[in-house]
Amino acid sequence: MTAVTGRPTGARGLRCKECGEELPLGASYACEFCFGPLEVAYDRDVLAATVTRESIEAGPPSIWRYADLLPCAPEDPTAGLPVGLSPMVRAPRLAERLGLGEVWVKNETANPTHSFKDRVVSVALQKARELGYEVAACASTGNLAQSVAAHAAAAGMTSYVFVPADLESQKIIATGIYGCTLVAVDGNYDDVNRLCMELAADRPWAFVNVNVRPYYSEGSKTLAYETAEQLGWSLPDRCVVPIASGSLYTKIHRGFTELLDLGLVDGRVPAMNGAQAQGCGPVAAAYEAGIDFVAPVRPETIAKSLAIGNPADGIFALDVARGTGGGIDAVSEDEITEGIALLAETTGIFTETAGGVTTAVLTRLAERGDIGPDERVVIYITGDGLKTLDAVADRVEPVTISPTVDAFEAAVAGHRSVEVLS
Repeated sequence: MTAVTGRPTGARGLRCKECGEELPLGASYACEFCFGPLEVAYDRDVLAATVTRESIEAGPPSIWRYADLLPCAPEDPTAGLPVGLSPMVRAPRLAERLGLGEVWVKNETANPTHSFKDRVVSVALQKARELGYEVAACASTGNLAQSVAAHAAAAGMTSYVFVPADLESQKIIATGIYGCTLVAVDGNYDDVNRLCMELAADRPWAFVNVNVRPYYSEGSKTLAYETAEQLGWSLPDRCVVPIASGSLYTKIHRGFTELLDLGLVDGRVPAMNGAQAQGCGPVAAAYEAGIDFVAPVRPETIAKSLAIGNPADGIFALDVARGTGGGIDAVSEDEITEGIALLAETTGIFTETAGGVTTAVLTRLAERGDIGPDERVVIYITGDGLKTLDAVADRVEPVTISPTVDAFEAAVAGHRSVEVLS
């Protein structure tokens, strides 16, 4: 393996989330002492002396403007695919439809492979190359597969991507086109992940969500940093975030916490609401039951990008929900497709099924009266609707007419009458 040297950051080591033991910044995801999960630890004094609003704003127009708050950074931040600074869209029509005051949409469909996974993959592959890896790999429910394949191609790395065999065809095609070795596994995501953990044990490959997972997960923090910066260095009152493994949800929370700790923003951490599908909602079920463990389930939902039945960060997601005054809800398949349509009709943003889950949970919170009239709410739309067309195909039916004005007028009149009746 040939190491790639990156720019120094404030990262000092890996820390166990269970026992607190610290290890060097190597390729490891489990504590040597208690087998708990690892996360990156930072030298707060270094960060406090280095990071300011001005230093961030002077950085590149990508996630690397937050390099000092990440575990790695490229010497040239313009190299590779440009990731981050996705749009923050004010959504007054969505807010009005739901009877809410202020709603914003963090639109991750604008990233190079049209999902938030570009953030985590950018960080993971940068660190992997610093550690000397030349092969990238992953277990994925779809979006990560596409991102790993694309970013590996841009970096000149070989890539192996493992996905469930029943993945949406759109995601299969959009992954294989980058020239990766694409492996479809008979089984669900948890089966795929187990296989990848076995493969990672004896191959010199960087599995982004296995042996370099502590670095991979740090990329999600940049969503919190951008949210605060794009809101004029202020915090929202509430965030609605989809939950698959729970990493995105917990890392957005950590990002807000770090900004507060460093004095870059004032206020309090937002209430964090998690969103799952009823067909794969183990964290929501644990939250509703008031228990401190997450029982694995077998996924059965159209929201395949959230279909992780044994979420690695589920118990930590419970802590975040309870500690911030938020919550975790699971919504039905019909609510998911309704959420996709609602977001499209009111904002012009077409989301995949995960975003339908998020929008449906926002709708439920509004209907329950859980959101105050003066709250500023941000929802995170993590992937593009073009990735999951089959989920909403039956909602769209064109009006077919003969090429005459009379035919058009008759069709439009009939269409309007149907709208009135419905």
